Amino acid sequence: MNMKLTLLGVMMLLFTSLSAQEIKTDTFGKGIFNVVGKDSTFSMNFAIRFQLLGFSSWTEHQPNELSFLVRRSRLKLKGFVYSPKLKYKFEAGFSNRDMSGGSEDFTHGSPRFIMDAFLEWGYYKNLSLWVGQGKLPGNRERVMSSADLQLVDRSLLNGKFNIDRDIGVQLKHYFHLSEKFIVKEILSISQGEGRNITTGNLGGLQYVGRIELLPFGKFKNKGDYTGADLVREKTPKLAIGTSYEFNNDAVRERSNQGRYMLIDDDSALFKSNINTVFIDGIFKYKGYSFMFEYANRNADDPIAKNSDGSATGDIIQVGNALNLQSGYVFPSNWEIAGRFTNLNMDEITMENSRDMYTLGLSKYIVGQKLKVQSDCSYISNNGRPNEILARLQIDVHF
Repeated sequence: MNMKLTLLGVMMLLFTSLSAQEIKTDTFGKGIFNVVGKDSTFSMNFAIRFQLLGFSSWTEHQPNELSFLVRRSRLKLKGFVYSPKLKYKFEAGFSNRDMSGGSEDFTHGSPRFIMDAFLEWGYYKNLSLWVGQGKLPGNRERVMSSADLQLVDRSLLNGKFNIDRDIGVQLKHYFHLSEKFIVKEILSISQGEGRNITTGNLGGLQYVGRIELLPFGKFKNKGDYTGADLVREKTPKLAIGTSYEFNNDAVRERSNQGRYMLIDDDSALFKSNINTVFIDGIFKYKGYSFMFEYANRNADDPIAKNSDGSATGDIIQVGNALNLQSGYVFPSNWEIAGRFTNLNMDEITMENSRDMYTLGLSKYIVGQKLKVQSDCSYISNNGRPNEILARLQIDVHF
């Protein structure tokens, strides 16, 4: 009920102010409406999107599982304030999975509504400063919007190694080595415990650096961060990137994600330095796309211990993973895509090691804004029963 009242209140606030604004509508998929201040000191694009997912899984010697859910349900506002150089983005999630992960200790028992809330100031040429909560510059697949994925959902690599969102500052810059060759750099400093934390800094700070090389120039429509090659690049396009993350005195099992490592009867937190390396790339040409990602994580002390040296049972998820993904979009906007993911966890977390083979079929009705996606996967687990997973999803993005 509170969720519905919150959304209703936001919409009423927006609509009651329309009489004093200039309203511009756009085509489907580019926001419900745009609001521009009379004095042009601010703008707002208002958009809604949701994903409806049905899936079924089969595990050896176990009954079939079938489920339907609203996978994602988002409200997104973006524009500028005071000057076009000062941009903002606000995104809230209202599905159960969007809001899950709250705790009495660290989010005051509240659902985690807020996904993104940040300002970006393009204050000097190719240099911009970003402040607030949003995605960290980690692996490429995670930085991609969930609205622009090639398959129904992200890979196992992303699920185990991604560093998702956090609150802090980012400095972004790019320059040209030649007329086409572009180099992008990002440096991030954040709190290190993930999004919507209300109890202040629990461990140390989290530092992330990323560099990207685009030797053949820019992709159309930011295609280096979308899955399928829907624009059918007329010339080959390639982007290769690497990120390094250091989380000083991390208190969660997956850097700034996963379980909090509580010790001494939950009165304190176990802390360990965590390092993660990502290497990724994407290639597109005439409807064909190929993406690869590699991730590696290690920790100074991966086994959480109480002050007396006894193990708590919590283990930092260390190891490495490889993800290979490819697809081809036909002129009819049907796409066939495939993916292979390998999780190779350290011996202390070996039970999470697995291989996943996925074959997908998608129909892009209005690009990424209205699409139907399906895939089927075979999951080979490490010494445990293997699985088959089938999924069907509809995406609608106003």
